Amino acid sequence: MIKRRLYQEERQSPLAQWSFRLVIFSVPVIVLAAVLYRFGLLEFRPAVTTLLVGLGLALAGGILGTVAFFIIWESGWRGIGKAMASVAIAFLLVAGPAAVLARGLMLPRLADITTDLEDPPRFHALALARPREANPVAYQPTSPPGAQRTAYPGIKPQDLNATPEEAFNALLGLIQKRRWRIIDATPPRGARRDGRIEAVATSPIMGFRSDVVIRIRSTPKGARVDARSTSRYGEHDLGGNAERIESLLADLSVERRKLR
Repeated sequence: MIKRRLYQEERQSPLAQWSFRLVIFSVPVIVLAAVLYRFGLLEFRPAVTTLLVGLGLALAGGILGTVAFFIIWESGWRGIGKAMASVAIAFLLVAGPAAVLARGLMLPRLADITTDLEDPPRFHALALARPREANPVAYQPTSPPGAQRTAYPGIKPQDLNATPEEAFNALLGLIQKRRWRIIDATPPRGARRDGRIEAVATSPIMGFRSDVVIRIRSTPKGARVDARSTSRYGEHDLGGNAERIESLLADLSVERRKLR
């Protein structure tokens, strides 16, 4: 019995075992990075580093699992279940971030997107609430010039055939549906004062924060809406800010039918 047990243990694939261990260990590392950052117990850069370590472990485990699968297939060793599980779990963990990163690397290095490049909406309340170590709150022109227009030609102001007050209320409702944390909401007063909404949007998993300001300005035909979304940290938003503005303005265009 002892010899037979030792023989079976030797026939286990050590590569499959290590791949499974790496992938399983990567899960709490990724979860820990997200939880600690969301609760403010970890700064941005350490959180990103921890996340990358977790994803790296998952990727390494998936690669080892793939190699183990072919070795087991040829040798007949035990452990094919762990090898396949390692590959499957690694794919679930890495596929999403890898797709976002691959798409982002094809975009220019921008972290501040606005519909009005000449007179971007300004932060007021968030300028005071933003941490000192965050990116500058003042708008920085894109480098090279025209990079935003080339990458995101659809980021334009929204002209509404409605009063500024109606536009303000519609936007406020859309922001509340998105569960962004509203920091300040100043309603417009016709042509005398622009309306302004400042809010904080967070990414679904890690909770990375982006600051958003929306300006509602009176026009002869109704109201013009400008939006600006900027990442608090980092030099590259991987397209997140533009996607946020485009989504908000797309929903506003649907609401525009109600405002006519």
